[in-house]
Formats: sequence, structure tokens, C-alpha cells
Amino acid sequence: MSKRAQSPSAPPGLYDRSEAEPRFDISPGEWIAVALTIVWLALCALFFFGVDGAPEVDGLRIVIEVLAVFMPIGMVWVGATASRSARIIRDEAARLHIAIDGIRQTYMASQQHSPRSSGSDEAVLKKLDALLATQTQTESALAIFSSSRRMDAIRTLPETRPQTTSDDDQPSLALGTSDVDLAPPLSNTDFIRALHFPETPEDKDGFAALRRGLADHQVSQLIQASQDILTLLSQDGIYMDDLRPDRARPELWRKFAAGERGGAVSALGGIRDRSSLALTAGRMRQDPIFRDAAHHFLRRFDKVFASFTERASDEEINLFADTRTARAFMLVGRAAGTFD
Repeated sequence: MSKRAQSPSAPPGLYDRSEAEPRFDISPGEWIAVALTIVWLALCALFFFGVDGAPEVDGLRIVIEVLAVFMPIGMVWVGATASRSARIIRDEAARLHIAIDGIRQTYMASQQHSPRSSGSDEAVLKKLDALLATQTQTESALAIFSSSRRMDAIRTLPETRPQTTSDDDQPSLALGTSDVDLAPPLSNTDFIRALHFPETPEDKDGFAALRRGLADHQVSQLIQASQDILTLLSQDGIYMDDLRPDRARPELWRKFAAGERGGAVSALGGIRDRSSLALTAGRMRQDPIFRDAAHHFLRRFDKVFASFTERASDEEINLFADTRTARAFMLVGRAAGTFD
């Protein structure tokens, strides 16, 4: 039996585009372009052939007149072509969404009936990864501008450190005080940068903030828990930079820090990527190591974030919500039912 016959059945109408749609169709934008072209040519003919007397033949004049006639037509058809391309991209994106939903449903059904069938799971996951890669290439240009501006804001945060007061010029040290206890309080800027992790190996500011974050006992525990969960998620091909979560208001983040849970703060789980949620939820059920790491990460996040909101401004909370750690919290929190 061929590989095509063994693959899971696709949703009806997914791959029969050549039969369901005509090979050549004219969009409304192209009809408008045709109409404008005819009207423009008629006006030009009326102008050139309706004037009294024959114009003097001149090379430069002919070039200018040809440009005057055909350049507007070219601009109209450039716009019509761009409109058609955008429509095709939207159609392909919609078809990819349908394909992903079908594969996700097949994957979940196979997990319920035969959890041990690793061969079919691997084939489904490979197909899913290929479709997600294509969809990411189609949609990434639409979100890269806003995302890059947010990340630039994180990288260019001003250096601010909490004020420390001391009555003595040379404070006394208690016996048994560790280097961690002697470290200066971590600033909100370094907190955000550290939990976003360095962008590249050359990101000196990111590594410096990460070192200062690791020197803080509470923050270092969250950094390590976040690093663990990000590493485990990457094994399934889930990367935080590929996710585009919905924005939540700082008031909701403060409510969550104050201990509110459930539907009142459900908007914090802004990750809507169905395949990532399905893979994360499936691994939470089947992989005890991943489940323990996820719950440990959520506990550390709750504790450290509550302390951060006490001194953070609304803008700093918005910037923190765009870090890789915050996106991992949104994804894992939704998979774990934190916002149910």
C-alpha cells in the first residue's frame, strides 16, 4: 500500500482545489483594473484625436506622451496584482489552518486509542512541523515589526537600580553572610533582561543582566526553572520567539500576582497556537519529568512575579510580558489549566 493511502484522511475539500475552483478566476480588483484601463484609454484617445490640428512630431514629445498614457495603467495593474497576491496568501493561510486542525485532531485521536504507537506519532509530528514552518513563513512578516519593537524596548531599557540606604558609611557584616546576601538588589531592568535571556552570543548586556539575575537567590531559581522548561519545549519544536500571544492589561497581571486565578485572569493565557497547546498538554499527561518541571516553573513564577509587581510600573509589566519566560508561562499555564 502506498504512503499516500496510509496517511490519515484529510478534511473534505482540503486537497481538491483544482476540481472545486476554476483554473482562472478574475477578482473584483482585476475587474476594477480592467474598467479603469478602458476608461483611461478612452480619455487618452479623446484627448489626442479630438484636438484640432496634427501635433508636430518630436521624439521627446512621443516618449512623454507614451509614458503619460501607460504609466497610470501600469500602476493600476501593479495594485491589482498585489491585491490578487494578498488574496492568494490569505487563502493559503486559511488552508494551512484547516490542515493543522485536521492533523491535530488525528494526533489527539491516535493518542487516545494507542498511546504507544510511536511510529504513527512521529509521522504526524513531522507533517505538523512542515505545515507549521510554511505557515510561519507566510505570517511572520505581518508580526515581525511589532515584535521587533517590543524586543528592542527590552534590550534598550534604561539602567535603574533600587536605592539602598545605610546609616553607616561602612555597614557591619553578620557572621555566615553569603555573597548572594551581599549582592545589590536586582533592578527591574536586569530582571526583565535576565528572564528574556540573551538574544545572541554577542549580547553582552543580556549576559551581564543574566549574571546579575543569577546572583539573586529568588530570581536565579526562576531563571533555572524557565531554562529547564524552555529546553524541554524546544525538544517538541516549540520556541517562544515563534509565538505571538495576545496582549493582556497590566491590571490583570497585578490581579494574578495578588492571587486571583481562573476565568477572571484567563486573558493572561494569550497563547492561541493550537498545535503548541496540544503538544504541551499531551506531554504534560504522558511525561512525568516534563510535568514536574512545568509545575515547578509555575510555582517559582507565581512567587517571583508577585514580588516583581510590587515595585514595577505598568510599562515594565508590559515589557516583562514579552519575555521568553512570560510566554512560556502563558503556554504552560494554559496547558496546566491555570486559567480554567
